[in-house]
Amino acid sequence: MPQNEITLLIADDHPMVRTGLRSMLSASRIKVVGEASNGEEALELTRRLSPQVVLMDIRMPGMDGIQALEAVKTEKLPSRVIMVTTYRSTAYLLRSLSMGAAGFVLKDISREELLAAVYSVADGTSLVDSQFLQDVLRSLEQGEPSPGAGEEPLAEPLTAREMDILKLMVEGLTNQAIGDVLGLSAGTVKGYAQTVMHKLGTNDRTQAAVKAIRMGLVK
Repeated sequence: MPQNEITLLIADDHPMVRTGLRSMLSASRIKVVGEASNGEEALELTRRLSPQVVLMDIRMPGMDGIQALEAVKTEKLPSRVIMVTTYRSTAYLLRSLSMGAAGFVLKDISREELLAAVYSVADGTSLVDSQFLQDVLRSLEQGEPSPGAGEEPLAEPLTAREMDILKLMVEGLTNQAIGDVLGLSAGTVKGYAQTVMHKLGTNDRTQAAVKAIRMGLVK
């Protein structure tokens, strides 16, 4: 959990939702520096204010949240973006991750879960709503069509220990929880997880889990 103040931008086209998010995020280490009502405003404020974290609604008029996320990444702006939505859409999740989202949460998230998401993303960790991720992974296991199917084989195979780590990553366990299961320290698990992500050619744990399911590495 980062020790310094976290600057944050809220982007949602509904004023009541923005007010609710601002209230939920009232914490000593979080400073809401701006609000946007559409993707264009979110992009402009992200350019101008350089918030560490942007909470970005997906469905907004004009430029939507995913288009704004794509623009943030294309311009190489340093802000990390958490996508926020009401819709349990596999397509939304996979598109967001492919565009470089650092997080993906649903609007029925609790205050504690939202704060944990912001802290994790500000600290450089990607985070996706765990229950929704499990739903998506199950749908991929059952053969639901999704973008990016038909992955290339790994250039370097995973070791037995790396497969153990990957299976638990797919289940959504944290480094500490994986360590508890396997009798390893959280730091050791983190090192293995980074190697697994590198071999899979992914940037975060969620992308690794999705790719592992698509490739049939994990059931």
